[in-house]
Amino acid sequence: MAGTTAEQMRAWKGPAILTYGFRPFFFGGAVFAALAMLLWVPMLTGWLSLPTHFAPVSWHAHEFLYGYLSAVAAGFLLTAVPNWTGRLPIVGWRLGFLAALWLAGRLAVATSALLPAGLVAAIDLAFPLLFALAIGREIVAGRNWRNLVVLAMLSVFTLGNALFHWEAARGDLAAQGVGLRLGLGAAILMIAMIGGRIVPSFTRNWLVKRGGGALPAPPMQRFDKAAMLVLLAAGLAWVGAPEATATGALLLTSGLLHLVRLARWCGHRTAAEPLVLVLHLGYLFLPLGALAIGTGILWPDLIDRAAAQHLWMAGAIGLMTLAVMTRATLGHTGQALSAGPATVAIYAAMALATLARFSASLWPEAATWLHPLAGLAWVLAFAGFALSYGPALLRPWRAG
Repeated sequence: MAGTTAEQMRAWKGPAILTYGFRPFFFGGAVFAALAMLLWVPMLTGWLSLPTHFAPVSWHAHEFLYGYLSAVAAGFLLTAVPNWTGRLPIVGWRLGFLAALWLAGRLAVATSALLPAGLVAAIDLAFPLLFALAIGREIVAGRNWRNLVVLAMLSVFTLGNALFHWEAARGDLAAQGVGLRLGLGAAILMIAMIGGRIVPSFTRNWLVKRGGGALPAPPMQRFDKAAMLVLLAAGLAWVGAPEATATGALLLTSGLLHLVRLARWCGHRTAAEPLVLVLHLGYLFLPLGALAIGTGILWPDLIDRAAAQHLWMAGAIGLMTLAVMTRATLGHTGQALSAGPATVAIYAAMALATLARFSASLWPEAATWLHPLAGLAWVLAFAGFALSYGPALLRPWRAG
């Protein structure tokens, strides 16, 4: 029996993509994100209709939140949890089975008009439930108690997915329901918590190598904990009372606190390395989204709240996940931790997609070209990742 991660991966004689969790889920998530957007743009214009029970906008929201993000979260946690716990990662056909379950969920949702609603939900929820059990077992077996909070947020995210299915089965517009807000809120909290660890840590490591100057504030100090508590309160209020004045005020307060939190991490000193800078830019969309949604609640004539959510869904989630995916792929395939021209283009395309989609709500007269631009930029970002990083994800890496 293989006794180390490297030995376990060398012992596996099957496809290289099944040697570590980030490989199938980063690659599969990126390909799916690009293909789903290629489907969504003609669906938006009425040129295409999928055999799904979900309303088109609900399918779009569900698949980019619960479809794409669940894959990336799996890739990240299946890679990170063994490092946290000191236990061996899931590899081989067990990993392949998890990936197949995720793919089955995407197919079931896309063809849900042909299947009973309960069966569709069962197929789609099978992956996150089994994945959560696997992660929970590793955390408990490794006595890594502080990361049980990650499992808790993953469970809330899965509950949001179940509520989304329930709302869609009732005939509601699930894209505007509790299920979406609960899942998106859980995702933003995960970014705030995990990003609050990795952004200052990776920034500090890079700045120390360069030598001299200010360094980021250590993670999870008193200020960070206060900012997290306010974000949690704002998220709960937004899930339960999305139109309340108090919710808008909490979101504005949280946005300001997380802008200050981000400023404490010395992102202004990282312009020379896009692989580090992008972590700060991705996190920036978290407070910007909170400020935009809060403004939309308090002054609805200024900002459309649904469009403001794209600062979270495309900006915070899209850019931050690409930042993590590129960095993790480089690091775990033995490459230099530096962003080349193709990687910078991926980041730029994702930022353009976010800004174009949000701008379409501010200038409706330009929406006819801003929406396609946002969709095209999104496809270029994820197709670019699949093409640039796919070879490293699909081929074995032999350590020297």
